Amino acid sequence: MRQLTEEETKVLFEKLAGYIGRNISYLVDNKEQPHVFGLQKDRVYYVPENVAKLATSVARPNLMSLGICLGKFTKTGKFRLHITSLTILAKYAKFKIWIKPNGEMPFLYGNHVLKAHVGKMSDDIPEHAGVIIFSMNDIPLGFGVSAKSTSESRDMQPTGIVAFRQADIGEYLRDEDTLFT
Repeated sequence: MRQLTEEETKVLFEKLAGYIGRNISYLVDNKEQPHVFGLQKDRVYYVPENVAKLATSVARPNLMSLGICLGKFTKTGKFRLHITSLTILAKYAKFKIWIKPNGEMPFLYGNHVLKAHVGKMSDDIPEHAGVIIFSMNDIPLGFGVSAKSTSESRDMQPTGIVAFRQADIGEYLRDEDTLFT
């Protein structure tokens, strides 16, 4: 596992900023338990610093994963967040949408969030901003991108799409064969 280059770090932080905004500083400047970002086979991991130092004794081909997988770099150099990063995104989320119990299953089966399923949402969500989707019990279910701003969403039809799904916890079952390869 190696450290991220300056360009890779820039791409990663731009992607994370879409979901957690200025809260990135909590990831980087954690004094109690410092963490580092490491790259292993095009995947970016968020690892406690002491664990990353211990991992240097393991050969790269033998190291499967380490810490929390945030996502992976595509062959074109873009960064794609994985569902495994949901715990970090939910903790520091800037914009949130809570969905009703009748909307949880359609979302977990890979569908977008409809207006009829929205229980509540953060104020002032702009259009095409990163949002974290929660159940009404504050359990993070996934993340996506808002289709409309909060004010536009209030005036929508019940069948209108409020947020485009990018990842949900149902992927652990749907993509179990390819999620960690």
